[in-house]
Amino acid sequence: MEQRRLGRTPFDVSVIGLGTWQLGADWGDVSETEAFAVLDASAEAGVTLFDTADVYGDGKSEQTIGRWRRSNEDAPLTVATKMGRREPQEVANYSRANFITWVDRSRRNLGQDTLDLVQLHCPPTPVFASDEVYDALDELVERRMIAAYGVSVETCAQALTAIARPNLATVQIILNAFRLKPLDEVLPAAQEAGVGIIARVPLASGLLSGRYTEETTFAPNDHRSFNRHGEAFDQGETFSGVDFETGVRAARDFAKLVPEGVSESQAALKWIVEQPGVSTVIPGARNVDQARSNAEAGSVFDLGDEFHDRVERLYDREFRSVIHSRW
Repeated sequence: MEQRRLGRTPFDVSVIGLGTWQLGADWGDVSETEAFAVLDASAEAGVTLFDTADVYGDGKSEQTIGRWRRSNEDAPLTVATKMGRREPQEVANYSRANFITWVDRSRRNLGQDTLDLVQLHCPPTPVFASDEVYDALDELVERRMIAAYGVSVETCAQALTAIARPNLATVQIILNAFRLKPLDEVLPAAQEAGVGIIARVPLASGLLSGRYTEETTFAPNDHRSFNRHGEAFDQGETFSGVDFETGVRAARDFAKLVPEGVSESQAALKWIVEQPGVSTVIPGARNVDQARSNAEAGSVFDLGDEFHDRVERLYDREFRSVIHSRW
């Protein structure tokens, strides 16, 4: 699988990574045996980046990855984690003292003296402009508690504020065929600055897999049930903020664009990989088949300019007027 430099980090990572929110919480129950099988299959398929967070299952996802890594010490792997969402979302909580506490907890969970990449996990907007925040993060790098730091954002404006910081390594942002706004300014600015882009929610919470109908339901502890309208956290994290029924209809139209021999999920992932400035894409996977299929999107095939043009026209027709101004 193609490897790309992850922004201003010292790591080269696979263009298809693995998001591990589903191994901790909010996507229904996943056993450790199932989680290890997904991690095994991903690594065997060439995935070299796992993305997690301290809040996923209150550390369960990090701990699972840590145990897996101890059993696979020779596997080439970069682990990106995130911090900040276990506390009330108040600017004052994003302090040097808390950063040290949070990083120490993640180091224990993951079994690493130096964390590869730590990202602020969608903090309040003023945090992105705080000199004290970046000074504290720089100190963590100097003390070798972390190798590099980035941010995970909800909005393009937050991303642009962070990209202006000289030591920021990466920006994690929602980017998929139903969420095109980052293409306008964020990706060009990141590319010019040498900041890596980690694309999350690449399948719009599964809409772009083509598996759902208007009658599809989800478990009560799945965020696609309890956060559909932003009841628990930012609505943009669930189905990219689009209306479910509209998304299902648009997904059927997306499927008509997909080349023969390629699945809808693979085309959606490859579309992101082909965007200039993207470092890696982090789809989740709940089973081995999904993990292997996602990784295959990192193989050599070209969707072509016409496919990209049609995706933009689909977005213009279904989503631009509704969501483009929101995030």
